[in-house]
Amino acid sequence: MRSRTRTISFIAAGVVAATFFSAAAAVAAPLIDNGWPYNTAVKADDAKTYTLAAVGDIACEPNDSENAANPSSLKCGSPTLGGYDAEFATAKQTDAMKPDAVALLGDEQYQVGKLSDFEGSFEQAWGGLKFLERPAPGNHEYYSYAKKGDNEAGQNGNGYFAYFNGHDQSGTPNTSGQAGVDTGDNQGWYSYNLGNWHIISLNAECNSAAFSNDCSTTDGGLLAQETQWLADDLKNNQQQCTIAYWHQPAFSATTASTATVPASAPGAGGQEGQMTDAWWSLLYANHATLILNGHEHAYARFKPMDPAGQYDPKRGIPEFIIGTGGEALDTLATNADGSYANPNVVTAYNQGYGTMKLTLKQHSYSFSYAPALQAAGLSASALDYSDSGSGSCNG
Repeated sequence: MRSRTRTISFIAAGVVAATFFSAAAAVAAPLIDNGWPYNTAVKADDAKTYTLAAVGDIACEPNDSENAANPSSLKCGSPTLGGYDAEFATAKQTDAMKPDAVALLGDEQYQVGKLSDFEGSFEQAWGGLKFLERPAPGNHEYYSYAKKGDNEAGQNGNGYFAYFNGHDQSGTPNTSGQAGVDTGDNQGWYSYNLGNWHIISLNAECNSAAFSNDCSTTDGGLLAQETQWLADDLKNNQQQCTIAYWHQPAFSATTASTATVPASAPGAGGQEGQMTDAWWSLLYANHATLILNGHEHAYARFKPMDPAGQYDPKRGIPEFIIGTGGEALDTLATNADGSYANPNVVTAYNQGYGTMKLTLKQHSYSFSYAPALQAAGLSASALDYSDSGSGSCNG
């Protein structure tokens, strides 16, 4: 375990066909600033159109010697998981988008995100896109896992930072890199620009040793410092259009998060979802355009909402959940009549795996989502779903 000094207006669209670019090579990323650690000579063009791919909950746990004692049902090859087929399918789909950047929405690697797990699974499918990837961590990169007969210690981000930021010969993560700054005072939150778009990656994993198991946004702890950083970042932002992403959503679309909290209420994603009410309030006050999350293994698009989860067509922020990167799928929360339990869900899908494509224009955006691979046991008709639409910046 590493020490703290690191010595080791929205246009809704129905179900339509989506078209993706067929070329295979990913293009070089433009200038990324506001914390991006690598210099480039050319400033991003505000008038250019950029492509941002977004997805989370991706890679199965490799069935290797380090995981020999873990249940086979939780590892690559299990018939209940998407496995290598799914993560390779979503990686190929993403590459075909020719993205300028790839927003990874957490839980990139299951079950606890050891460096060897990243190297044995995530890297195999997604490694070719590595220098386009702008990750956020999830609970499986920080927390322990003790379910379904498993018993693995939490990594507190060790493998996550070692993989994305690089590491020394002993495996100790570098303190700066693609996953942001990795120190006792900063657990990898950062922002970057794509043309006229300001994009923010946040770390919601507050119930971890790295955050002193402190999920308060006001008491001066690490999460409170991150929240203050977000306030300052938004205050200093000069771009008109803003996207923020992190792992656990504040508002839910699946049964996994709605056992005790109504899906339409803030905090359906547990204490992490509850504390992101503060982030929603800051983003809402600063006219953010979109919020992206993972954690729930499904795709869902929500109406524009205020921080209380109320429909707000004028100033509200649409939330997208894109937890269909490949690991597994969850059950959608519905009422007896088949309607969504959360009335703000416009459309949702849990029959396959896929990545969302965002096309970022100077003052507006469009999006498209279609599955790349159906879930095990389902016919090819599961691939018939798609969702697309467009909207304008709130700034």
